Amino acid sequence: MSEAQAQPAQQPQPTPQRDGVILELKDVQTYYGAIQALKGISLNVREGEIVTLIGANGAGKSTTLRSINGLNHPSRGTIQFQGRDITNTPAHQIVKMGISQSPEGRRLFPRMSVLENLEMGAFQRPRSDREIREDLDRVYSLFPRLAERKTQNAGTLSGGEQQMVAIGRALMARPKLLMLDEPSMGLAPIFVERIFDIVKEINQQGTTILLVEQNALMALDVAARGYVLETGKIALADDAKTLMNNEQVRKTYLGEE
Repeated sequence: MSEAQAQPAQQPQPTPQRDGVILELKDVQTYYGAIQALKGISLNVREGEIVTLIGANGAGKSTTLRSINGLNHPSRGTIQFQGRDITNTPAHQIVKMGISQSPEGRRLFPRMSVLENLEMGAFQRPRSDREIREDLDRVYSLFPRLAERKTQNAGTLSGGEQQMVAIGRALMARPKLLMLDEPSMGLAPIFVERIFDIVKEINQQGTTILLVEQNALMALDVAARGYVLETGKIALADDAKTLMNNEQVRKTYLGEE
């Protein structure tokens, strides 16, 4: 056997991450049938950041998340996570790699208890009973109300409490990147403020966050950077404070005359 034959096959190596970038989309184009929803999206998220996507309904915000999480694979372009190409990776593998999502509309198992819904979040990763307890303790410390209602069916909770379960379930996967899709939708103002306080706390604990949110003012207030999407394209990209002071953004998304 020659020396070349004796060498093990080389495995593909991840591309080195640049400037702390944990997620990078390049020219992502995604379709629903013949309808092009994303028309060349390029963006990045750095480790430890909160980055927000804002825009009107139908702008492509949720489709961007679905392209990342493997539910709608792009037809063109690339998506890299921690230097690895995940453009065509199956959704369950993406969860294992460290991306989890709290979806729009919560999508809980309504006849299962709060505890059972939370445990489902850890289904895709290797886990021990001790790790599950640690993760549950973390969720209950963030959302004390869930500890009080852990045996209650999720479908009987208020909208705000269900949103807490949805975020808690995503955290049970121990994500390196947490994606939140419209976490304030349909919530009373007091719950909206609480949810965004918790989003900041999760980030301060070390979790990188990609946030899709209709409430542009709240989103830009917690984020480091933001992207404004319009009809499947990025119209603006800047740090959050600059976007908040942008005249076009203030008129279109913050309701100012």
